[in-house]
Amino acid sequence: MNPLLYEINTRCWLRELSDRLGRPVTLASVPDEEVARWQQLGFTHVWLMGVWTTGARARDLALNEPNLRRAYDEALPGWHKEDVAGSPYSVAEYKVPRALGANTGLREFRAKLHRAGLKLILDFVPNHLGLDHAWLREQPDLFVQSPAEAEGTFAQETVSGRRWIAHGKDPYFPCWTDVAQLDYRLPATRAAMKKQLLSLAALCDGVRCDMAMLVLNSVFARTWAGFPIAGVPPETEFWAETVPEVTKAQPGFLFLAEVYWEMEARMQALGFDYTYDKHLYDDLIRKNPAGAQRRLLESPPKFTAACAHFLENHDEPRVAASLELPEHRAAALATLGLPGMRFLHEGQLTGARLRIPVQLGRRRAEAPQPAVQKMYVTLLTTLSATAVGQGQGEILSPREAWPGNPTAPNFIVAQWQARRLEFDLVAVNLAPHRSQCYVPLKIPELDAFNWSMRDLLGAEAYERFGSDLAAQGLYLDLPEHAAQIFHFAPIG
Repeated sequence: MNPLLYEINTRCWLRELSDRLGRPVTLASVPDEEVARWQQLGFTHVWLMGVWTTGARARDLALNEPNLRRAYDEALPGWHKEDVAGSPYSVAEYKVPRALGANTGLREFRAKLHRAGLKLILDFVPNHLGLDHAWLREQPDLFVQSPAEAEGTFAQETVSGRRWIAHGKDPYFPCWTDVAQLDYRLPATRAAMKKQLLSLAALCDGVRCDMAMLVLNSVFARTWAGFPIAGVPPETEFWAETVPEVTKAQPGFLFLAEVYWEMEARMQALGFDYTYDKHLYDDLIRKNPAGAQRRLLESPPKFTAACAHFLENHDEPRVAASLELPEHRAAALATLGLPGMRFLHEGQLTGARLRIPVQLGRRRAEAPQPAVQKMYVTLLTTLSATAVGQGQGEILSPREAWPGNPTAPNFIVAQWQARRLEFDLVAVNLAPHRSQCYVPLKIPELDAFNWSMRDLLGAEAYERFGSDLAAQGLYLDLPEHAAQIFHFAPIG
């Protein structure tokens, strides 16, 4: 079964539940109705983004950084310093703070999810730790450092004296000043982070690994070439050492990688179940249907089936602020109708337009957009009753409807089959105009029957000769931004 993941901003969500119910709500006391709603919409996994402890140093930096303050002003006019919790990716300790329910509350929340048939995903930040983490004082040798002050370093008092520790970074942007860079060239660092991940894995059913490609040997060596170490770095990859050990300890454990820079296939080969599909996101948001179709058709099916398809997350702008409703609907069905992980973000289902800085623990209330809300409820409840995401899925290759018709590249079409003599077809026209194509279907015994064809999202219904479908494919003539789910069943 292809997972349907729901990302939640934990701190803001619990704050809003508390305000709405007039009492403090922690992970231990989340109302049953919340989980029931996710279950009804077909979600299989819930990602609690930002459950780990941050510290005073990270929060102080988040309060005083000018660019962040401008972002707070835009997202939450009139904000107070109490609204700033610090970045959840500046981890001071892999423990849930008491204000969120502590680890006992997390266990109770996970048990509640399990009773409803859902699983829990949590953050793992492999590349760095927060400035408040105890290892900086107690085990400074685990971090990238310089013998003297250097650009991108900070002074840290440790049990062995003052050290100049490097802030975390990736190769293309300035450093993150609220975190310290772990040194993955050192066996001791790898062992410590593997132990940390094994401990974390006992609390959940999977992890979303932040910027997972940063600890690849080649990326790490390039990023930190100016900070040499004594000895020879390990030749094996951290993930190759770690993923099998975790999955052995926790069978069925899920690994999701945030990854970019054409390194998705590499991360999949190292054991990740799913990797971010940023290319599809970019094509859909930039309204590039031909690019989206081309990449999907050129990618190996196994690769696409191990991708996480999304239209927004906490790092990206809100899709409702980027696409008009018809475009949004078509793009949403495209991401939900493909093989792989389907990935939705809290607020996306109600048409939220404000991107919230992750450092905030409170967000401005936004009234739901009824049309967007209805769209997602309809899409999700309809899909849950089909073979989409549950059966065998395959992306189909549209061809031109007649010589000289240039509109076939506007389609994304996926075929799903869970029962022998039934199948479902997701058909999306991403263009702002009517488009036509023929789609070769890949159904055994297609020519042995005539077929009824019914749009589950509309009123269209047709009958098609199986011999015609087998010989020339299915003809589609769809209006602009059409999003349709056709159910096929044999006639008679």
